[in-house]
Amino acid sequence: MVAENLALAFSGILAFDTLSLMVIGVAAGLMAGAIPGFTIAMAVVLTLPFTFSMEPAQGLATMVAVLVGGLSGGLMSGILTGIPGTPSSVATTFDGFPMARRGEPGFALGLGVWSSFCGGTLSAIMLVLFAPQLARIGLEFQPWDFFMLVMFALTVTASLAGENMIKGLIAGAIGLLVRTVGEDQAVGVGRFDFGVDSLLGGFDFIAVLIGVFAFSQLLSDIRDPRTARESLSERGNIQIKIEHWRAIKAIAKRWTTMIRSALIGMFTGILPGAGGSIANILAYDQAKKASRTPEKFGTGTEEGVIAPETSNNAVEGGALTPLMALGIPGDVTAAIMLGALLIHDVVPGPTFIAEEPVLAYSIFIAFFLANFIMLGMQSVMLRVFVLVTKIRMYMLAAVILSLASIGMFSLHNSTFDVWTLFWFGLLGFFMRQFGFPLAPMILGVVLGNVAELNLSRAFAISTDLSPFVTRPWSLFFLTIALFSAAFPYFQSARMAGAVWTRFYLPAVLIAVALPFVMMGGLVRPIIGGLCFVIGTTLVIRRMKESEAVRGPIS
Repeated sequence: MVAENLALAFSGILAFDTLSLMVIGVAAGLMAGAIPGFTIAMAVVLTLPFTFSMEPAQGLATMVAVLVGGLSGGLMSGILTGIPGTPSSVATTFDGFPMARRGEPGFALGLGVWSSFCGGTLSAIMLVLFAPQLARIGLEFQPWDFFMLVMFALTVTASLAGENMIKGLIAGAIGLLVRTVGEDQAVGVGRFDFGVDSLLGGFDFIAVLIGVFAFSQLLSDIRDPRTARESLSERGNIQIKIEHWRAIKAIAKRWTTMIRSALIGMFTGILPGAGGSIANILAYDQAKKASRTPEKFGTGTEEGVIAPETSNNAVEGGALTPLMALGIPGDVTAAIMLGALLIHDVVPGPTFIAEEPVLAYSIFIAFFLANFIMLGMQSVMLRVFVLVTKIRMYMLAAVILSLASIGMFSLHNSTFDVWTLFWFGLLGFFMRQFGFPLAPMILGVVLGNVAELNLSRAFAISTDLSPFVTRPWSLFFLTIALFSAAFPYFQSARMAGAVWTRFYLPAVLIAVALPFVMMGGLVRPIIGGLCFVIGTTLVIRRMKESEAVRGPIS
């Protein structure tokens, strides 16, 4: 029966008209993702009306193709211009743009393309194999757990701050403050609006993102009349040809980074509301912490491109998991796809895969196949996008700012969003001049709203603080948040040869054992027990090694 259903699903997806629609969908997604301010969700929404007259499998395959294309399209503008095309491509710019600036845009784009492909493919495989099991994890999360997850993500500020921790923390605090302007989503009370109706709606995240990253970068590029007349290709030896083979070899050497980032993206995608904005920054942070040369991050290192691009493409496989297994969308785009299913009188739920096996397998196959289409089409389209490096900076700045302004106005038909882009661009420019890192500020803007909303929900349920430490997932994220916050000090102490750093990893294993045991069931307590045994064994072994080095006390 399974083989028959798979054969029917393959025959439907591999039909000429369906494949043609998927190719068009991937191309549309790539273009939408590359345009700053044009979100993936907007592209999928615009696609939805065209699928009304299609068969359910064909319509969903087209929307999946747009989704996959959009996830990968953001890396083009992020790497070539320093402007993340989508919020899920923010971390890609940290190393992709410096790599392009030093004369290697082809290599950077190759890393982005193949990392996106690997992340999407691994996510598709995990979606097929573990959808029902992984979806149940998302159901376990309550506001206390989400809040602690965001607290863990905010510790990334310490890693993104670089050498100047104080300025990094100030930038992160500015980002959190920006997110408090406007109406409180939990209780509907206006804050910091000063009687201005436009401020009551708050600052649009996309406008802040483009202003801080794009406008500030362009102002820095054209402040000198001489460099404003140059193109990026005149500043170094720009290779127009995308270096596929070199990128594949680089990713193969760093396969652990790729797999870790894919798992982070898949797990984050399962959690409702988390999405690629959190996943790509978390993956970048973990890659930096695991690297032997963390000081190279931000200057154009390969892991800095591989990690976020693998993660943000793996997110949607995670977001589709609870939709397919439980009927619960993991993010906005999955919610739109849920609407598409409902339009065709298909109600996803725990019995969806059993009752609609052909449609379920069609979605699996479409998601898997779309990654291959994306790889082929992006490889062709990137040859055109690389030519952006030959345009003079003052011309490129004018075109980018015009498109960004038009895109921002079209989102809400509001000139306030355009002014938001302008003022935050000036703020970002001055922050650059005075040595404040921009990444922690964007992190605060991304996560501040999620943290506040879930904290309000938690207190609306109960004012008791104990669930923050008694719920297993909340305790788990609290534990790793504490170790993550201490990680920069661990790195500096390890380079200085401090003895206590030998016990850092064992302490992490022992600490996370308790939350796993508290989760109950069979598998997770076993994992917790193994963590405790391994951690304790390492502590004993390293204590003996330390005693052997010190020698007998006379």
